[in-house]
Amino acid sequence: MSYNEVAVATNLLNPATLSFCLGAVARFVKSELSVPKDVYSGISLFLLFAIGLKGGHELAQASFGALIWPALATVALGVLTPLVAYGGLRRIGRLSVADSAGIAAHYGSVSAVTFIAAQTFVGEVIASRPGMAPLEGYMPTLVALLESPGITVALALGVFLGVRGAERSTMSLLHEILTGRTLVLLAGGLIMGCVMGSKNWDAISPFFDPKGGIFKGLLCIFLLEMGMSATSRIAEIRTAGPFMVAFGMGIPVINAIFGIVLGHFSGLSVGGTAVLATMAASASYIAAPPAVRAALPEANPAYYLTLALAITFPFNIVVGIPMYFEMTEWYFALLS
Repeated sequence: MSYNEVAVATNLLNPATLSFCLGAVARFVKSELSVPKDVYSGISLFLLFAIGLKGGHELAQASFGALIWPALATVALGVLTPLVAYGGLRRIGRLSVADSAGIAAHYGSVSAVTFIAAQTFVGEVIASRPGMAPLEGYMPTLVALLESPGITVALALGVFLGVRGAERSTMSLLHEILTGRTLVLLAGGLIMGCVMGSKNWDAISPFFDPKGGIFKGLLCIFLLEMGMSATSRIAEIRTAGPFMVAFGMGIPVINAIFGIVLGHFSGLSVGGTAVLATMAASASYIAAPPAVRAALPEANPAYYLTLALAITFPFNIVVGIPMYFEMTEWYFALLS
């Protein structure tokens, strides 16, 4: 069995991936299974806060010189990916300005859950391969950096290229993006993790460490719900059409290539580059939708929500993550 086949098998047999598949099957067979909304929201907050705290703890150990280039590469991705998505949707898909900008906002931002799944997968691969460079601990910092630029760029495209109907000022929208729960928990957790010190982190790490059983167990429940949510939107794929389905699986691969090139250029390890590529390939379904609804009310939710949640998210979780890792290894080998 080739390494790529082993990687795919490892990802498919991961409890988190299996939980997502179980949720999808449960919804497909019309099971009464459901995760209470409050439980789902609480787990979402926990996961975001945990990766922020862990990232902050690791960030405190990193030097400014080690972080600056990956940070700049991440911001560059936040500008590049929505522009590419918007151009493809307008020129090839012939979508309206509002729909193109609304979808681009989702693909310019990042899915924190996809990041967690990628970090877990890469960590397991590294653990199974002695001598491989460890994953950079400051990767959650890059998630926080990638959260808002893509949304802001895409919304600016929609507003300044002639979309009308936005009832709120640019500053108001920017305030909502920057103070949304995702960025507050990630950035706030990063700051807390940086200043609390190792002794305090050790006291709470059994609960918040992403490598621990509590974190992974709650992630499984979260992905169980995500599997049900994604499957509930399958009917809307017909509305989206063949181009949109192809876009939802094609643009993540294109964005991943950008992530691999910039990750390598910035000095990230193979594992760190693969995670950055996955971040670039992901689509936001938490922070982006409310911002798009407010700024671009003309944009069709059936397009951007279906693409992000029912097509791109399962594509990345099931096959994308190991594929991006394999692409990263191939690229590093090519340039070595």
